[in-house]
Amino acid sequence: MTNVDTLIEGANALGVELADDKIDKFILYKQVLKEWNQKINITSITDDVEIDIKHFIDSLTPLNVNLFEQGIKIIDIGTGGGFPGIPLKIVREDLNMVLLDSLNKRIRFLDEVISKLELENIIAIHGRAEELGRNKSHREKYDIAISRAVASLDTLSEYSLPFVKVGGYFISMKGPDFDEELDKAERGIKTLGGRVKDAKLITLPKSDITHSLIIIEKIKETPTKYPRGGGKPKKNPL
Repeated sequence: MTNVDTLIEGANALGVELADDKIDKFILYKQVLKEWNQKINITSITDDVEIDIKHFIDSLTPLNVNLFEQGIKIIDIGTGGGFPGIPLKIVREDLNMVLLDSLNKRIRFLDEVISKLELENIIAIHGRAEELGRNKSHREKYDIAISRAVASLDTLSEYSLPFVKVGGYFISMKGPDFDEELDKAERGIKTLGGRVKDAKLITLPKSDITHSLIIIEKIKETPTKYPRGGGKPKKNPL
């Protein structure tokens, strides 16, 4: 029996009350995730409680930074199994969400989740951030870029900040030990038109896990030569 009891309690602790229709969507999401995970590797986390905490609750923590205004446009970079984009979209139906991932088989999974959950104003796109960030349809078109991807912050900033319009934000979801990573990334963030606004430590409800949210404000346009292609953001970070 699939349940999301831990999610309901954890969401309440974050100040997010889940109506019955949203609880049903999370249950269905979890079922589809488990089914697909037997065919392709979407997540190594398969226990009900762990999915609730490490995927669902974690994905909802950015709502506590008070940047998610009504109807804003968001891109989730390196979304993987749809985290944090789909949980955010379930809770906040008003958000316009783009899920970006470089693996086509994950896009097929995300398309099925979107269809089965009957989510609107959300689309999954197959592509690489370093290429899409140069595309006029996406470059500097988003209020928020968010990423829970595992790349280092200096690399992630070059992938993400080109998507953000001036006055918007890049939110990087990281582990608890981010000081050194932030120091290394600060120069590149400035080059890309951003500045670090805040870094918040959050203990995930129903657990002893501490994560961080690094909030970077876009204060000027990203120079046209960024993001660089050919894997340079990873091989040779700014």
